[in-house]
Amino acid sequence: MSLFSIGLSGLSAAQNALSTTSNNISNVYTDGYSRQLTLLGQNASGGGAGSGVSVDGIQRQYNGYISSQLNQVNSRQAALETYQSQVNQIDDLLADSDSGLTTLMQGFFSSVEDLTGSPADAAAREGVLGTSRSMAAQFRAYDGYLSDMREGINGQIGDVVTQVNNLSDQIADLNKQVTLARARSGEEPNALLDQRDKLVSDLGDLVDVNVQVQDGSTYQVSLSNGMPLVAGNKSFDLVAVKSSEDPSSVTIAYEDGAGARSPLKESVIKGGELGGLLSFRSETLDSTQNQLGQLAVTLAQSFNAQHEAGVDLDGNAGEAFFAIGSPTVVSDATNAGSGALAAEYGDVGELTADDYRLTYQADGSYSVENLGSGKTSSVSPAADGTLSVGGVTLTPSGTPAEGDVFMLQPTRNAAAAFDVAVSDTDKIAAADADSGGSGDNRNALALLDLQNQRLVGGSKTFSGGYASLVSDVGNRAAITQANLTTQTGLSDQLFAYQQADSGVNLDEEYANLLQYQQYYSANAKIIEAGSTILDTILGLRA
Repeated sequence: MSLFSIGLSGLSAAQNALSTTSNNISNVYTDGYSRQLTLLGQNASGGGAGSGVSVDGIQRQYNGYISSQLNQVNSRQAALETYQSQVNQIDDLLADSDSGLTTLMQGFFSSVEDLTGSPADAAAREGVLGTSRSMAAQFRAYDGYLSDMREGINGQIGDVVTQVNNLSDQIADLNKQVTLARARSGEEPNALLDQRDKLVSDLGDLVDVNVQVQDGSTYQVSLSNGMPLVAGNKSFDLVAVKSSEDPSSVTIAYEDGAGARSPLKESVIKGGELGGLLSFRSETLDSTQNQLGQLAVTLAQSFNAQHEAGVDLDGNAGEAFFAIGSPTVVSDATNAGSGALAAEYGDVGELTADDYRLTYQADGSYSVENLGSGKTSSVSPAADGTLSVGGVTLTPSGTPAEGDVFMLQPTRNAAAAFDVAVSDTDKIAAADADSGGSGDNRNALALLDLQNQRLVGGSKTFSGGYASLVSDVGNRAAITQANLTTQTGLSDQLFAYQQADSGVNLDEEYANLLQYQQYYSANAKIIEAGSTILDTILGLRA
């Protein structure tokens, strides 16, 4: 092997190493880039004196295990960040002491207390109407805010699903490109591999996925239940659809290769932005709106019952003071029968902030699942044909089929319809039914005493019920923040591990650059020496 050939192989190796190092330096700030290393080996084609050096390949410094762990942690972190951003909005709303419901409820009962001192006074009566209207308006405003959040979440779910599908398509396309590139050159297409891993990481920020390598080159990406989003060069879509149980909420369906759609249980998706949105809605938003509605219904129904027990300024029996909505019952869109359930409030002492799933049985009874506690029970129609579930009286109609499902939301939308039904101050029933009327304050005293009774869920006062609502949301916000802090620390730690292996260190690369420059110069000297020897030999012959 001549000095020229050996030197040229060294020059080629040095040039490759310099190119790789330069590429590392150029991509130091490229997100998802994995540091590359030139692999050099002894050229085995020559004789015993040696035959130079060969470039065996450009190796990507990538640790699949650490990257997988980091993706999982980042997926959970994304879910918590999404959850936190949503729950903090509700926490700020409810905890506002200046415009909160606590202040307005206290103001309302303070005006009732003023009425007890002057039951016939027009100003006192006007004060009751004014404070009651402000309080009812705040109930509606809070419910409207929560309903707007629900609509916003529906839109965000649709947007995230679109992003998930786009990333799945790109990963499937890169699977194909990686396979083709390896077949053409027999070398690792490092840039394509980095792009694919970055897309997988981005996908994990949206939804928690499992990734498996098949045939040593292609990625199979699937949901936690095993349903594939990417299989080879094929991708499968998620679809944002209206829930068959609750049309006010958007949920997720899986679309297979034949175009058939299967609804996914929300428990399948826990990580990523999508998991955070779904968890927040089911754990906090639904609960908050339900508790707000429970408070509104209990206040309205109990106040109405006592108000109707008295007489107004003209000696007439009291009327309903507050207007309140009805419980919501939704027939599942997939029901086979024609059955329906009409609902009205019964015993408010039994009213909860939970939703219920009722499933019709062949014997005419209904299986009842409390979606808050997870407990199941059975209820059959009473003699009058009605059902009693969680403080709600249900009246069946039509002909349900076995297995038909009905979603009962006793308080979900109640606060939206909370209003004051009385407009004439003379209609306020401050007097006891046995009194002569105008100068009596006994029913007003009974109305005032309602604020001290544990009517909300049978265990809390009105102010206590609202304080419990605020506390629940505040606790969820605090727990989410604590979990996020822990998850962020773990993510930072894993990222540091990944960067130690795959990241570009400028100091190290600069040192490599100087080393390979010297390597290049030394091999150039070999060629120069060979040229000198050759010239000397030619000179001797001359």
